[in-house]
Amino acid sequence: MIKPVLECIGVAAGYVKGLNILNGVDLVLNSGEVVSIIGPNGAGKSTLLKAIAGIIKINAGRFYLNGLDKTNTPTYKIIHEGLGYVPQVNNIFPSLSLEENLEMGNQKNTNENFSDVYNLFPLLKERSKEKAGNLSGGQRQMLALGRALISKPDILLLDEPSAGLSPNAVDEVFKSIVEINKTGVSILIVEQNARRSLEISNRGYVLDQGRNAYSGLGKDILNDEKIVELYLGKM
Repeated sequence: MIKPVLECIGVAAGYVKGLNILNGVDLVLNSGEVVSIIGPNGAGKSTLLKAIAGIIKINAGRFYLNGLDKTNTPTYKIIHEGLGYVPQVNNIFPSLSLEENLEMGNQKNTNENFSDVYNLFPLLKERSKEKAGNLSGGQRQMLALGRALISKPDILLLDEPSAGLSPNAVDEVFKSIVEINKTGVSILIVEQNARRSLEISNRGYVLDQGRNAYSGLGKDILNDEKIVELYLGKM
């Protein structure tokens, strides 16, 4: 029997007391999967990732990590328990070098972690002494992924990893996500580029107005004319 590595049951959360953006969301991420969360703007996609990562409070429902209740666990603790998070914005330190950015994420403080990240992203090693502010959009996202991976997470949360990137950079980011998943990392991804995201996903969830609207295999969602018409066509 497949056991979830991450599970949300009836999660409600928001930014203002008494006003929830999420209104009872259910979600499961199994070991080794890539799962996409798609939906229109304001549906609560990024809010769900922030609730899981402990950045905002879960007001109702429960969140489980490897079968253990981790509802409202502080962010620093959840990261130590094997969860990595790459936010959409402010995900690197531009004034620091690439190496210093990676050191900020190296919670376990081992050189082996650097080697693994450099093997995955050789450019980060080649330009390790440069300021991160000199990088292109796609390269910055690569650095953000590397910094999240250096702590050896079992699960990676990605919030709009292709936002604002050129088509070539988008291709590189999605290739990187596939390669990361091949190393055994389970990935939960929020993405406006729904088609590209679903193409690399085992399963997907469609959120609308803070609730589950649809869920299923990535390929099935892509081939569902109703979902394409309601959601993917607008995205």
